[in-house]
Amino acid sequence: MTSPHHAPPLGGVIESVLYTADMQRARHFFTQVLGLESHLEDERFTAYPTGNTMLLVFQQGQTGETVRLPDDMGTIPPHDGEGRQHLALAIPAESLDDWEVHLAAHGIEIEGRTRWPKGSVSLYFRDPDDHLLELVTPGLWPNY
Repeated sequence: MTSPHHAPPLGGVIESVLYTADMQRARHFFTQVLGLESHLEDERFTAYPTGNTMLLVFQQGQTGETVRLPDDMGTIPPHDGEGRQHLALAIPAESLDDWEVHLAAHGIEIEGRTRWPKGSVSLYFRDPDDHLLELVTPGLWPNY
């Protein structure tokens, strides 16, 4: 009898990706509304540090070909996405009211508000590409 093979351990999610139809509009939203600072950008994508992860925003239709990196560093296989996607961002509980005021000041409608069983609260709203974004206070998941 053979024992089942177990996957090696994972350390967490390093990158999350959203796709945009208009990179300039997306950059404006993520910098001006969410207060993120670009770490790296070109015509294809923008990378924003978010805690221990990176949020990558790619231009739709610009990642369909394999990218060959210089100096034989390797390749990045093609990828792309469309449709409404979802991303949750962590916020401290004490900043929840400030975020509601901030979003309202930018004309961002809060579409939903959820109080979870362990006291965590989520605010839901849309980015310019109609992705559902969530700001969530600690306690939603066992690891957060």
